Formats: sequence, structure tokens, C-alpha cells
Amino acid sequence: MESAKPQALAYVPDPDDLTQIERDLRFHPAITQEPKALSLAQLAHYNQHGYLRPVPIFTDDEISALRARFDDVLAQTLASGGSSYSIATAHRKYGFVYDILKHPKIVAAVCDILGPDVIGWGAHFFCKMPHDGKRVDWHQDAVFWPLTPSKTVTVWLAIDDADPENANMRFIPGSHVHGPVMHLPSSAAEDNVLNLKIENAEQFGDAPVDDTLKAGEASLHSDLLLHGSEPNNSDRRRCGLTLRYCAAEVKAHLGWDDKGIVVAGEDRAGNWKNAARPGEAGA
Repeated sequence: MESAKPQALAYVPDPDDLTQIERDLRFHPAITQEPKALSLAQLAHYNQHGYLRPVPIFTDDEISALRARFDDVLAQTLASGGSSYSIATAHRKYGFVYDILKHPKIVAAVCDILGPDVIGWGAHFFCKMPHDGKRVDWHQDAVFWPLTPSKTVTVWLAIDDADPENANMRFIPGSHVHGPVMHLPSSAAEDNVLNLKIENAEQFGDAPVDDTLKAGEASLHSDLLLHGSEPNNSDRRRCGLTLRYCAAEVKAHLGWDDKGIVVAGEDRAGNWKNAARPGEAGA
């Protein structure tokens, strides 16, 4: 088991820097009346519960090919001293991840929630190795990000099957409507991947639900939804690729504008750098 704190979230801004930014951290529901990929019932579920699952994306053969690509990246990362959590901003480093971020089936579902002008700004592999032992305590993504307004959707793409045995992600339905919730520091003894946690999280919504997914399926959740995962005490790996999207109107601070690429429509305000696909060395 890894003994050091993983490097996965080293890119998260200092909380003092975030307090200097005026952010709109309210839930903004999907308002699309003529969705192209999702149904109106699915959008209603997302608005009420803060998440949607499962959404089929890749066939067995397609996800097997992507898993092989990830396995190579993971091996290189571990060999260079990184951790299984440290493969972040992967769309700026690996061409195949850039392509996943722009995948038409994924982008179409995101557009039904966010609208026609969409930025893809994040791609992070969260890989819990067998008997990893680390938990991801209850938290909200939006509080960590220098973005405003909070019109961001995370697509959690299962690279491996994810279920309770190997510590699938868990949601607290309905918790996304409360705005930012107080996060408290976590101690090293808690072996939390994050350095913050929410106590008594169940008071903010319904009973927790498992985000059980087969490899190639995805879930979508609001940046304000409380979520987390237990330690992986099984003999199986649990890897997911988190893909982060926001409406193009969202403004990024602290240099995060260089993460974003236009995946649908236009960036009419010019808020994002829209970097090119990584070269073949990162394919």
C-alpha cells in the first residue's frame, strides 16, 4: 500500500487564493427542452438528484483498447515516481485522452445539460489499485475550483468495472442544491486522498447511492453534488477517467484558462485558451 499522500490533487489552488475570488456557487439546472442524447426524464432526474447513471459510451472492444492505452500511461507514471492518482490534466499530455474529452457521444450528453457552447477543461485518472486503502471522503468539487459560475459537469468514465467491492464512487442524491457546504480538514491518519472532508454528509440529501458502472459506461454529476468513495480492499483495480466540462460562459481564475478546449459551439467571450491536441509523442 502506498504510504505517502498521493499527488493527485497537487494542482488544487490554495484555499486563501480561492477566497479572493468572487464565485457563484449555485446549482444551475439543465433547461434544454429538446435534448439530443438524453431524454427529458433523464434531465429531470439530473436536476432533482444531481447525477445521472449509467450512460453507455464505449463497446467492450473499444474500452479494452482504451484500457490498454491507460495501462501504458500508468506503468510509465509509476516508473517515474508518480502515483496512480497523479495522472491529471491528461488531455493536455496524451492525444488519446484529448480525443475522449471530445468524443461526440459524451459531448452530446454534456450539451444537453450545459447548453450548446461547452468547454472541456479537465481529464484526471482516479485509479484505486488493489488493496489501496485510501478513501475519498465526502466533498464537493466546486469548492476546489477557481471557476465561476458553477456550471460544470463531471463525466466519470469507467475504465474498469466499478462496484461496491472495489470501491465505486458514491453520491448523496439531492445534496447539490445547498450551495457550498462547510469542508473540514482531514488528518493524515484518516488516509483521505483529499485534505478536506464533509462530516455528517447524509444530512444534506437522501441515503447514499453506489455509482456502479461497467467498463465503458459513464455517470454524470454536478460539481456541487456530495460524493466520495471507500477504500479499495479488493483484489481488483478500480480506475475511472474524470472528464470535466463547463459552459463556455464560465470564467477561470489563477491561470486555469489554459486547461480549456472548445468541445462544442463557441467560446464567445474568449475565456479559454483552446490548446491544440497533443502531438503524436503524447498520443
